[in-house]
Amino acid sequence: MIIDQPNAGDIPGLRRLWRQAFGDSEEFLDLFFSAAFAPERCRMIREGGDAAAALYWFDCGLAGKKVAYIYAVATAESHRGRGLCRALMEHLHESLTHQGYAGAILVPGEPELFRFYERLGYATCASVGELACAAGETATALEPVDPGAYAALRRQLLPPEGLIQEGENLRFLEVLGDFYAGPKLVLWVTRDEQDSVIGELLGDVSQAPGVVKTLGAARGVFRIPGGTRAFAMYRSFDGGKGPAYLGFAFD
Repeated sequence: MIIDQPNAGDIPGLRRLWRQAFGDSEEFLDLFFSAAFAPERCRMIREGGDAAAALYWFDCGLAGKKVAYIYAVATAESHRGRGLCRALMEHLHESLTHQGYAGAILVPGEPELFRFYERLGYATCASVGELACAAGETATALEPVDPGAYAALRRQLLPPEGLIQEGENLRFLEVLGDFYAGPKLVLWVTRDEQDSVIGELLGDVSQAPGVVKTLGAARGVFRIPGGTRAFAMYRSFDGGKGPAYLGFAFD
């Protein structure tokens, strides 16, 4: 078993593993590997020259410290049941600690995975809410903004102890959707095939129906702070507390 960061020749195997594990399209993978991927933020297990397991992470901030948001943890079907995911995660924890990260956060893809990650030292944190609404009668004034302006505005509206997700996080979001600012609000949205807008809304959430109308959609579904849904899990490397809110899981 070899655990290492990938090289250019590993990319086709990483893509095959991702498709098998998550079923995402080639178009989505093109976007991820062009806008968000970096070899130094990926670890994989090679067996037989191919990717047996892999994970990726995004750099985030919390109370002035660096935190890793771990994403797309996967093991190939032919290699499951052998503890590869545990070995990969434990290797990553050691590596992140040596690199000065304060902790790691992830979003379990299925309810039963909460127990698995608990055994790896993770605790539930960062509950979220979901606001669904139809388009309102009155439009809300919105202005498209670039990632830099969006990041500055979002920091002002992020709840205390919220996870700061910028850099490669926003580069990936930029190719998936759009950033907007409005009166006392900021949002990122993408559109689905059912004429709905989906994203994160921070600030005055009462304006959500007007936001949906302005964007020309029939319905909106927004992630917002303050809910009760158990969403993410955090493992501290320095004894600190995990974030109270994580907005972007790229789900």
